[in-house]
Amino acid sequence: MTLTRRDENAETIVAIEGKVDTVTAPELEAELAKIAPEAKTLVLDFKEVIYLSSAGLRALLNAQKAMAGHGQLIIRNVNDVVMDVLDMTGFSSILNIE
Repeated sequence: MTLTRRDENAETIVAIEGKVDTVTAPELEAELAKIAPEAKTLVLDFKEVIYLSSAGLRALLNAQKAMAGHGQLIIRNVNDVVMDVLDMTGFSSILNIE
């Protein structure tokens, strides 16, 4: 998994590439925990995410909680395979997915 951060207008964008699984999710979670307190709008660009496991879902949920009260979490460019995971787990109804 590769993470690339950039700031664009009022958004902090983290582009994620590869698999978000048991091995890589802790790295994502740690990075988002550092970014969330300072971000007004945190965008996770999933364009290059090819796999999302339950550990990845936990990282998303923790990022959502970290942004609550001071900003928003947006997930963009989700492919059909990852969207199926989000739909089946009910995460599509609690996360802001564009």
